[in-house]
Amino acid sequence: MTSAKAGDLLPEEEPLDVSPLQSPEDDPFEAPQPSHRLVAVLHLVATPIGNLGDITSRAVDTLRNADLIACEDTRHSGMLLKHLGIKARLISLNEHNEAHRIPQMLDHMRSGGSVAMISDAGMPTISDPGQRFVAATVGAGFAIDSLPGPSAVLTALSASGLPTTPFYFGGFLPHKKGARTTELTAALARDATSIYFESPYRILDTLEILATASPEHRVVCARELTKKFAEFQRGTAAKVHAHFLVKAPKGEFTLLIAPATAPKWLTW
Repeated sequence: MTSAKAGDLLPEEEPLDVSPLQSPEDDPFEAPQPSHRLVAVLHLVATPIGNLGDITSRAVDTLRNADLIACEDTRHSGMLLKHLGIKARLISLNEHNEAHRIPQMLDHMRSGGSVAMISDAGMPTISDPGQRFVAATVGAGFAIDSLPGPSAVLTALSASGLPTTPFYFGGFLPHKKGARTTELTAALARDATSIYFESPYRILDTLEILATASPEHRVVCARELTKKFAEFQRGTAAKVHAHFLVKAPKGEFTLLIAPATAPKWLTW
């Protein structure tokens, strides 16, 4: 079984999988006996966004010792755990099943069991499933153990060359063009760096909206973060749009939009 090394990468981005995640019938819940290897709380564990060397030793230890690991898709997370040499009880937690899954996992914690939660990549609950589980866990009186780690938002922001404080994170941009235009117009007028996730299938349209509304406004497109061919395209909205008209966009994008009023030190 292969173990993770600093140079290992997750596979190159593929078109989004729009097939349904596991149904409750495909992923039945059978609570294991509490092992007491971890405290009976909810452990939020960040996972790599590209380079597997970015996972922390604490994250690996937590995943190895948790009684249950809640994840978006057991197929995806199963590949990561196999690569890390971890055998664990995976259980799906997503928008399709969280209504009945959350009470089951809370009962498991009440019995002394531990639960770790991961997303497909990055920090759980940040534009990923888990918010309702965290809220329910707090409401039930359990503590939350959050393990810091990879985040596309902070990775892109720190290397963007744009002001890092304040910043606004808006998650995924709306699919519908009208709502997306409204959101982007607000970002252009905001006195903060605005950050969004965008699909490779809509990024050209999104950049066209920005280039039409404010062609000289600074934007940054970050893609394939932490991978070998990680790319930051920085420049005016018109320039970045022109770049991706020539070079077909691939991979998931993190889009950053400069504040309406740039600081004097921002000279690029």
